[in-house]
Amino acid sequence: MPAFSLNAYVALSAVLFALGGIGVLVRRSPLAILMCIELMLNAANLLFVAFGRAHGGYEGQIMAFLVITVAAAEVAIGLALTVLLFRRRAEVDVDRVNELKL
Repeated sequence: MPAFSLNAYVALSAVLFALGGIGVLVRRSPLAILMCIELMLNAANLLFVAFGRAHGGYEGQIMAFLVITVAAAEVAIGLALTVLLFRRRAEVDVDRVNELKL
């Protein structure tokens, strides 16, 4: 397996994070926004694991595992809110939703 430098991991993580951020700002579908947020969290996970590997410890992997756990909870809540919104209003455009009162 080829060994990549830490700079390559940082650059890849920055690109993934930027793509996720652009997706959050551009997309109007809540599902697409959730996927872009997941992309941003995975970019952070890549950095945690890369820095942990560079420093020879397991702290980066432990932190990435915690981020994955929090991301799973975030997706569950986000999908539940999206389903509730769709059932109540029959639309899921985030531009038209300005409050959670139904």
